[in-house]
Amino acid sequence: MFRQDRLRSVGVVFLGLSSLAGGQSMKGARSVPEALKAPADQVLAFELQASGVQIYECRARQDDPARFEWVFRAPEADLFDASGQRVGRHYGGPTWEGQDGSKVVGEVKAKDTSRSSGSIPWLLLGAKSNAGPGRFGPVRSIQRLDTVGGAAPASASPAQVGQEVRVPYRATYAFYVNRP
Repeated sequence: MFRQDRLRSVGVVFLGLSSLAGGQSMKGARSVPEALKAPADQVLAFELQASGVQIYECRARQDDPARFEWVFRAPEADLFDASGQRVGRHYGGPTWEGQDGSKVVGEVKAKDTSRSSGSIPWLLLGAKSNAGPGRFGPVRSIQRLDTVGGAAPASASPAQVGQEVRVPYRATYAFYVNRP
């Protein structure tokens, strides 16, 4: 779980600051690669912290069945606001679901390497579908940033085929909405 002083959020408000629309955090100048910036017609609405696992399954490689790899299956994480309050969950789809019943399902638009070794990549996702009038209803884009952990194990063996591994991770998710 995250310490409260490490959590941050800007709430569900429509911020018109161009620096925020360009992918800047409320806590200063987070450097976000150009390919991961939300579209110019969107603004940052809120950020949530995720704490959970990335789930992988060991399988034979499609290009070489004599070799094995860990294949990503799904995330499972709790989502926390700036006060440390659990406000939702993140799971396969990828889906972000709020306790208010709203959801957004995303699809990857761009990725970049994490700044932290052994961590899953940073991503820009576009909303594929939304449901409900709550927090996630108006979301158009999602950035996965500040990732720690979650990368698949480096090697796999025939003895591990069919086994599942759950790798702990943390990340910041920044949610963007259409500019008012």
